Amino acid sequence: MYKIIYMVADFEPWWLFDGWESSIISTEEYQSEEELHNALEAKLNDFRKKYQHEASKEKRFFAFWNDDEVEFCEACDDDSQIYHGIIVETL
Repeated sequence: MYKIIYMVADFEPWWLFDGWESSIISTEEYQSEEELHNALEAKLNDFRKKYQHEASKEKRFFAFWNDDEVEFCEACDDDSQIYHGIIVETL
């Protein structure tokens, strides 16, 4: 089984901080690698149209963001960037 996880957080998806699962917006499951590949390409292309910036690691973590999408962080007394993350899992 294959999964695409979409999360929104004030950190890039490859950090997987404790409790990162609470940032999950959706999870999509696929039965074949081909289905996963097609869905991932479509999702990446869609995100590339919506967001100004992109970064990736290990070909399974993808982060997208716009400069103006920030949230105030009381603990750090500053604005934190909001990231739209995609994680690919293979089971």
